[in-house]
Amino acid sequence: MFYSPLLSKRLFVVLMAVFLTACSDAGNEANSEEATSEHSNSPVLHVYKSPTCGCCKKWITHLEDNGFQATAHNMNDLSALKRDKQIQPRYQSCHTAVSKDGYVFEGHIPARVIQKFLKEKPEGVIGLSVPAMPMGSPGMEMGDHFTPYTVLLLKSDGSHSPYVEINSRKEQYQ
Repeated sequence: MFYSPLLSKRLFVVLMAVFLTACSDAGNEANSEEATSEHSNSPVLHVYKSPTCGCCKKWITHLEDNGFQATAHNMNDLSALKRDKQIQPRYQSCHTAVSKDGYVFEGHIPARVIQKFLKEKPEGVIGLSVPAMPMGSPGMEMGDHFTPYTVLLLKSDGSHSPYVEINSRKEQYQ
């Protein structure tokens, strides 16, 4: 196979442009609270995110469209929160949601998977994670592009195990 550093650099620049476009939200958010769902009996998630992250806002909309109340809290630095919630760097993404029970939901996790988790309430865990930002996951929609991903169960001892495999866009919503 032919390797070209220039081609690699161009591919990197293109991919970064795609991700930044998906996550940018210039000028659309002035305060630290998003609108919440009208459903008072719905599960409530507090979502901690960067003030300018558009993909986080799209993920919040996904939650609200699927029966959650989501309150956004804008923070310029999420490091301390992630450390406090014991989310190791390898499991981190662009936003962290916290339930009233203290479970964490890191990254672009489909609402149906969070609902399943909250019904099951597995023991010895801190929550779920979709590390990084897989293309096509809720909030990271980019046309027809989709990258299969695994939702991880984050255990209290710092380890993880697969919780749900998402192999197609359709599986996120079933």
